[in-house]
Amino acid sequence: MGVAEKIFFGLFLPGVWCNNWFIRLPEKIEALSGSCVHIECEFEIEEKYDQDLTESAAGLWFKYNLNNPNNLVFNSKNPSEKHFRGKITGKLQGKNCTTIFYDVSSNHNGKYYFRIEGNGGLKYTYHTPFVTINVIESPHNPTVKLYVDQKEVQSQQEVLEGSSVSLSCSAETLCSSPPATLTWSSTPRLPFSLEEQQSQTELISHLNFTATHLQHTITFTCTVTYQLQNDNKTAQESLMLHVQYSPKNTSVSVFPSDPVLEGSSVTLNCSSDANPAVIIYTWYRDNGGELEQLLRQTGDTLIFNKIISTHRGWYYCRAQNKYGTQNSSVLLDVQYSPKNTSVSMFPSDPVLEGSSVTLTCSCDANPAVINYTWYRDNGGELEQLIRQTGDTLIFNKIISTQRGWYYCRAQNKYGTQNSTVLLDVQYVPQISISSSCNRTDISCVCWCEVDGNPSPKLEWHLSGCPVTNSINMSISEERLSSTVLRSFITLHHSLTHTTSLLCVTTNTHGTAKKLFQLQQTASFQTDFPSLMIGAAVGATVMAILCIIAHLYKKWICKTRREDETGLVLTDGAVSQENDGESLYANKAMLSPVGAATMNHTETLHYSSIDFRNTKQESAEIRGVSSLTADYAVIRYGQTMAHGEAKIRGDTKYGFTT
Repeated sequence: MGVAEKIFFGLFLPGVWCNNWFIRLPEKIEALSGSCVHIECEFEIEEKYDQDLTESAAGLWFKYNLNNPNNLVFNSKNPSEKHFRGKITGKLQGKNCTTIFYDVSSNHNGKYYFRIEGNGGLKYTYHTPFVTINVIESPHNPTVKLYVDQKEVQSQQEVLEGSSVSLSCSAETLCSSPPATLTWSSTPRLPFSLEEQQSQTELISHLNFTATHLQHTITFTCTVTYQLQNDNKTAQESLMLHVQYSPKNTSVSVFPSDPVLEGSSVTLNCSSDANPAVIIYTWYRDNGGELEQLLRQTGDTLIFNKIISTHRGWYYCRAQNKYGTQNSSVLLDVQYSPKNTSVSMFPSDPVLEGSSVTLTCSCDANPAVINYTWYRDNGGELEQLIRQTGDTLIFNKIISTQRGWYYCRAQNKYGTQNSTVLLDVQYVPQISISSSCNRTDISCVCWCEVDGNPSPKLEWHLSGCPVTNSINMSISEERLSSTVLRSFITLHHSLTHTTSLLCVTTNTHGTAKKLFQLQQTASFQTDFPSLMIGAAVGATVMAILCIIAHLYKKWICKTRREDETGLVLTDGAVSQENDGESLYANKAMLSPVGAATMNHTETLHYSSIDFRNTKQESAEIRGVSSLTADYAVIRYGQTMAHGEAKIRGDTKYGFTT
């Protein structure tokens, strides 16, 4: 019970007011053992005794006792060791009888009344009203009240975060020297401001702050301390603050903790500090910068029974109560062996021979790939490219033989994965040096083998013109690989006297040609060594023929003198006489008079013809035969008209080399 509730002034008997004798006392006073007790007291006397109320007046206090109604315990003018130690602090001459008793103990418990004694006849005992002193061994607890936005609320009422809060603590002053004090404490200790008030009967302290979630369930304690002569006595009162706030400190934990291996079971748990508690948990996944809600996932847990690599990513938990929401995120770091390994090529197809090419290997792996290994398919076996490391394989100047399948092997601590790419090097067609011809008595077979990428086309040209399958020739093709093509052409014997056979191959990057000679069985390239060999052989044969021709010439001259018919030198022979051997013919064959008849046979003569100074029909190499002599046997029939010879019968030609 507070001091204001314990002290009642002006409780007088009706007769006191009539006689002008009255006293004002508290009805009840509590005193702390070991301290002092302060009795507020005022009195009135009859006016006629005012002159007897001087400074020499004495105040006396009696303790009510049934066995000893006049039990004097205090006399201001004549103190005694048997009396209570104390003094009247008020001025009796001013009708103020306020008194203080020291060293209060249990003996001070009881009812007390006051007596005034002055000069003359001023002697009066105020039996009523009286004051009751109650001695307590321990002080009462202070009173703590909660104010929100300057309005008192019940101590258990919750405070909304952000509100202005004031805690008020009040306690009786009692009687102590020095005066009692009030102190505030909290666990944990928080910053706050204090405002204190004090009156003769009460101490008041205000603790002011703005409510935050940090103060939720924090206990604030107010302590009153009475400093006594031999000891200090304290009392305290506490109040737990309840603050309502939106979710705070939201977090997501992963179980089991990292690393999370592909195929394992994983649980994400969302926790949040909120008052009132979170009512809704919502899960999201980061999908390319946008949050994708996981509709089937509710509650504070997200469970993956068998996690896969595509589950890797950022996950968000949103905690919500009636005051707001808060998000928290966690990276679900699923670890796995390399996946989706691929090899890219720069520049992309087509890859031209001689260009620079880079192969790049990439894959999805967690943790990242620690080793890249490059291989090449070498006839069905993988050949490791030992000097090639890293995720790139570089060809500074690629050649056709580097065409083929290449493999990249990506490896991390959980496994490996391979990827392949076809390095399709494209190049101009090339004709194999093994291409040649075989000749028989009835035909000539030639083959031409070409290699090119893209796969080339092949044509045969006979005497400069493209040819196809016919009665006298057949053409067939055989594909040896994706880039190698072999073509055969079979020529009838009647076509083998042509000057040249040409193999022509082409693709998108260029053309190649090879020339074949069809005379006899020889087939050779128009290269310099062959030309030199042909020239040497031809020169040797020509020299032998010249000697034979010279001897034969002398024999002819001798025969001409003896033969009446003889030989005549033709105009053509004259025109070439200076350049080589003359051309001779039988005189009878040229004479109209002595023309031969069908039944007349003449002796066969031979003519030596030198073709070395004749103009070639083309620039094609004709081989040894171009340097040799040709001979003709001519049989004429007899018919001449108007000075001209008409050839009848069969003409046969024979060629020798």
